[in-house]
Amino acid sequence: MPSEAVVHVVDDDQAVRQSLSFLLASDGLPVRLHESASSFLQNVRDASTGCIITDVRMPGIDGIEFLRRLKAGGFRLPVIVMTGHADVPLAVEAMKEGALDFIEKPFDDDLFLAAVRAALKRQEQNAHQDAQATEIKARALSLSEREAQVLEGLVSGKANKVIAYDLGISPRTVEIYRANVMSKMQASSLSELVRMALLIGQRSIPGP
Repeated sequence: MPSEAVVHVVDDDQAVRQSLSFLLASDGLPVRLHESASSFLQNVRDASTGCIITDVRMPGIDGIEFLRRLKAGGFRLPVIVMTGHADVPLAVEAMKEGALDFIEKPFDDDLFLAAVRAALKRQEQNAHQDAQATEIKARALSLSEREAQVLEGLVSGKANKVIAYDLGISPRTVEIYRANVMSKMQASSLSELVRMALLIGQRSIPGP
């Protein structure tokens, strides 16, 4: 895991916070403790790596409302919700609000650590995908308006002659634009080009 990935524990119970802090630290994971959702939202501004562990039941801002505020605030860290056996419906609601996973208390230490590791892995993958999408968007912005139109046709599964007909140009000209698109997007195959376009949402690519 990246050394900067921090596990944020948000729980109003000091004993729970300290217990989880010890468990996570013993597994070599950096930990930051927060006594409430409000405390996290007020004090954390740059949480770009790591994950959040929170109880579904807390005074003030509970786990469900916390998830909603995280989403509204642009936080993209995976969230694991801790819940009692009687609160499984709340945990399901939490997952509908964006939680990655929920764990029923009391939980096995190894199960808990495995869930945290899985959340950190998911965040790492998301961060890589975000960086990849940003790079691909930059390439897409270098396309001319006509090249972007050809790309849209290719992603729609249209043959060169159909794209040519739609745009009122010759199939040979479409082939030239297609080669330009492949080069500018740094795609080695049509399937890779389609994957790139799907990753960034091709229809959002603006022409100049």
